[in-house]
Amino acid sequence: MTGFGRGSAATDTWHATVEASSINRKQAEVVVQAPRELAGLDGRVRKVVLGVVSRGRIQVSIHLEAAEGGDAGVRVDATLARAFRDAFTELGKVVGHPVEPAAADYLRQPGIMNVGLPEVDEEEAWKAIEPALADALAGLAAMRESEGRHLKEDFLTRLETLTGFRNRIADDAPSRPARQRELLLKRLRDAGLELDPGDERVVKELAIFADRCDVSEEITRLDSHFAKFRDYLDAGDPPGRALDFLCQELFREFNTIGSKANDAGIAQTIVEAKTELEKIREQVQNVE
Repeated sequence: MTGFGRGSAATDTWHATVEASSINRKQAEVVVQAPRELAGLDGRVRKVVLGVVSRGRIQVSIHLEAAEGGDAGVRVDATLARAFRDAFTELGKVVGHPVEPAAADYLRQPGIMNVGLPEVDEEEAWKAIEPALADALAGLAAMRESEGRHLKEDFLTRLETLTGFRNRIADDAPSRPARQRELLLKRLRDAGLELDPGDERVVKELAIFADRCDVSEEITRLDSHFAKFRDYLDAGDPPGRALDFLCQELFREFNTIGSKANDAGIAQTIVEAKTELEKIREQVQNVE
């Protein structure tokens, strides 16, 4: 599910701003973007995020600044600067006249002037980052919850559509043996074999067919899965993986009905039901 949240907090030493955004992903993936000085806090950030979000790709961006009046974070690598100066002195000896580096030469040389955070105490930084992260995740969760309410309404509407397909199948399935009886007798007549409809062989064949095409068990399981689907939608725990599993089971039941019924009308209903179920399944991948 998608969402975005932003939070900020400050201490006497640090001011932290945290942004958290999420996009749809079947599994949970946390990406932390933070200054390299905060690399040691990566594990803590991930633990906090996974305590709130269990599905999706969540990107957390952390911006940390020294509090007003603190160190600006500009550092000079004295060793590298002296080595750079000595190199110019050596260059002067090579060309036969003094060569002095200008200020711009020092600035262009990577590593001599480093602009970034001053020395960071991770525990002190965490005191500002933790509440900012909590606020960002709260905003993220609120947006995802709003999306979830809309998805729930869509799921319930589509479940009603699937229930209509289930009812159509339940109404058509009992008449299937009778239609098979007429078809069998017609084939026998076309082949020049006039048999009494009450002939034991005809009755036995129809009994076997009726048993083989009976889909009452599958209809009952569909009802159970529909009810469980609604229960998961109303549950307090994240239902994404459970709903994904139920979608697979619903596909299985509809497939079984299609293969057992051996009827063109029911087969068409199965195609329509699976098309609707696929729409549900695509959305379920986004549910936490």
